[in-house]
Amino acid sequence: MKNLIPLLFITLCIAACDSGPKSMEVPATAYTSSERETDSTPFLAAWGNELKPGMKSLAVSRDLLELGLTNNTKVRIEGLEGDYLVLDKMNKRWEKKIDIYMGTDVKKAKQWGKKKVTIYWEEEAEP
Repeated sequence: MKNLIPLLFITLCIAACDSGPKSMEVPATAYTSSERETDSTPFLAAWGNELKPGMKSLAVSRDLLELGLTNNTKVRIEGLEGDYLVLDKMNKRWEKKIDIYMGTDVKKAKQWGKKKVTIYWEEEAEP
């Protein structure tokens, strides 16, 4: 039993090091709730969340899920106000990329274009 206590302590320390604030620079594009950009259910996100114009949400490429950017993760995007929620997943062909939700404002999405941004999020430690 005495030998297990140091091992448990080391394991907890390693787990604690993997949690906490994370950041990454990624390309960011924008998308809207139009059938042309999504599918026949443009207000329904990949996890089943309902998207509503005006909400601050984003989609992430599927490789970012492994980094803790999962459903309902709060994300701060450098240069933009407020927190955004991860509510959608992008097509499998994309890697290390986010797509910012612009409601139904196609003009605003086109004006955004493609930018490099730094994103910040907290990865929740697993119990």
